[in-house]
Amino acid sequence: MKVNKIEIVKVTSLKPIERYQYFLKRVADSEIIFILLNPNDEYVLSELDGNILLAFWSAKEYAELCQVDGWENSCIKEISLEIFTDKMIDFIEKNNILLNIFPVKDKTGFIVSIDEFAKDLYDELDKY
Repeated sequence: MKVNKIEIVKVTSLKPIERYQYFLKRVADSEIIFILLNPNDEYVLSELDGNILLAFWSAKEYAELCQVDGWENSCIKEISLEIFTDKMIDFIEKNNILLNIFPVKDKTGFIVSIDEFAKDLYDELDKY
């Protein structure tokens, strides 16, 4: 799904909780999540208040906006919900990582635990 410039402007101006709600709807619809990988093909992680964060977006165009401030050399990877649930959740839980849903440029997105995220996403998927 390609996102047009008008939608990008509108969505990136939303508050983090509103971007989170938008993210849940888009991911439930497409069953695709986007992440950043470093040149070593590892997840791009950040830190906030002593917590390790892993960022997620609902479209490639939004992830591209965050390839700044040390993330310029990252690449965007598309992840299916199946891969996310089969492989990423264990990594996130084992490493006590919080999810940074839909950051914009160098601004943090909505921070959520994997348990809360899974509940919210499955609630949204139930609507389909």
